[in-house]
Amino acid sequence: MRSTLVRRSVITASAVSLALMVTACGSDKADTKADAKPSAPASSAPAAAAKGKTDAELASLLLTQAEAPKDTVVKAPTAAQVAALAATTDKAECKPIVQASSMAPQGTSTGVARTNVGGTSGKPADPNASEADKLKAGLEMLTGVTGTAVTLTSYDGKGAEEAFAAFKTAGTACAGGYTMTQDGETVKVNKVTPGDAVTGGDEAVSFIADLSDAEASMAGQLIVVRKGNTLATFSVQNLSGKPELPKAVIEAQTKKLG
Repeated sequence: MRSTLVRRSVITASAVSLALMVTACGSDKADTKADAKPSAPASSAPAAAAKGKTDAELASLLLTQAEAPKDTVVKAPTAAQVAALAATTDKAECKPIVQASSMAPQGTSTGVARTNVGGTSGKPADPNASEADKLKAGLEMLTGVTGTAVTLTSYDGKGAEEAFAAFKTAGTACAGGYTMTQDGETVKVNKVTPGDAVTGGDEAVSFIADLSDAEASMAGQLIVVRKGNTLATFSVQNLSGKPELPKAVIEAQTKKLG
């Protein structure tokens, strides 16, 4: 079950334009009297709330293969793969954490776009190596595989700030763990702790979701970066325990958000 979850996670925020509408109202009023007071200056209506981006607009902001760090592969998940990632939880307060780990939009978004960035560690075996050595090298590379699921979502008004705040609150509220059900399988998250420090965008936060059991040590790292009214969510996992923070991937994607 655990290997299945990791595999899904493996196969498994450019500047946001704010349309500011200013409407001038009022007009100069002149009185025929010689001592008439000067007219009041024209006033401006408040700027309209920021509009969120569409699926297509967000898709153009996703990290591409040409922009990705060296030795990584960028590939968008299929609709079926995204559907298989859909998950529920036994604790309502943990929903933002579960959504982040399953590439689902948090809050009421105006658009969503997704991709996966996979990388490996270790060296492939020499073509002339024995079958045993090739197998060993392959297993070492598999153990080091890190998958980063990248999800971009955009929101009207203050939606992105609210969704970010909800995720941050969930990280604290779910410190004691929770259970999530994904594709018919139940997964126990033992605890949620602060993740590696992340900088970028207007605000950023990360958490570690511990998935260890008696057989293996494993965890997923969840990072959310807000830039304007767009969120970039990164769900990171591998097979060798706590995954390292994919700084290069996060920096490249955040840079593209402006």
